[in-house]
Amino acid sequence: MGVRAAGIGFFLLTLNIAANAPADRFEWQAPQADHVDLDFDGKPVLRYEMPTLDESSEQTRNDTFKPYHQVFSPDGQTLLTKGTGGLFPHHRGLFYGFNKISYGDGKQCDMWHCTGKTFQSHEEVIEQTADDDSASQVVAIDWHGQEGELFAHETREIEVRRTKHDSVDGWQIDFASHLETADGKPIHLDGDPQHAGFQFRATQKVPDETAAETYYLRTDGRGQPGDYRNWDHENPAAKENAENENRPWNAMSFVVDGQRFTVLYLDHPSNPKPARYSERDYGRFGSYFVADVTKDEPLDVKYRLWVQPGEMTVEECATLSQQFISE
Repeated sequence: MGVRAAGIGFFLLTLNIAANAPADRFEWQAPQADHVDLDFDGKPVLRYEMPTLDESSEQTRNDTFKPYHQVFSPDGQTLLTKGTGGLFPHHRGLFYGFNKISYGDGKQCDMWHCTGKTFQSHEEVIEQTADDDSASQVVAIDWHGQEGELFAHETREIEVRRTKHDSVDGWQIDFASHLETADGKPIHLDGDPQHAGFQFRATQKVPDETAAETYYLRTDGRGQPGDYRNWDHENPAAKENAENENRPWNAMSFVVDGQRFTVLYLDHPSNPKPARYSERDYGRFGSYFVADVTKDEPLDVKYRLWVQPGEMTVEECATLSQQFISE
């Protein structure tokens, strides 16, 4: 083949490779023994941690007593959430539970710290989908009480979209949970703002390195670093509690590896109320509620997180909240 012909051949081969190159899209990776990853354009988005309880030691039990989701930055370069170990080792990524649960015939357990023999178990990945625009995952999680006995079934769904808000790329993450009694007996869910509900916990790098740079953005404006608020469950009549209750949204801005990120937490009006909020400078925030689950009335909740680099304004947060509510 002459030089010119070889050049044409190489040019056509290059065009063919380009034409067949995959576009930016979500893709679930092959599951591993204790986790499964979601990528976008070959970079990590989420990791579903699905450990099998290991009670061979206190440490292995602590590391394996609940499933949860990890979240990466929109560019796929930075893990934004915390796994096992570190400050308050029971805090992990996106997690959901209650520290004061009554069930069965007067039994009680703590599904937050998973004390005694209490734990949540991953049972099954029911469904996973992924395409150019979004990805979703539905998983089955069982709740086990003070003696390790099964008392509740949860179906948890995560949906992620890659989108823009005011020209900034971010993740829109929808979290939904359906909880039902396993034996037909009622369940009472209770707790306090620091130890119950749906919560986000930032990476251990925040308490280790940058907690002093964390601030919160609320419906009444931007707080200063070091200013964090909590609904006072010791004094329910406290005047300050009004602002910490039933917010439609709350946002945390924090720094990891020299980069600032903002996570906006959106509560849906259909979720049980009152919703009582908690914030910490080390990067845990969210809300909790009190609810009952019966055979005829399971519990359904839904939340949305918006995750982006940089900072946000009150107006931007309010706009995304309205979009979530109106859908």
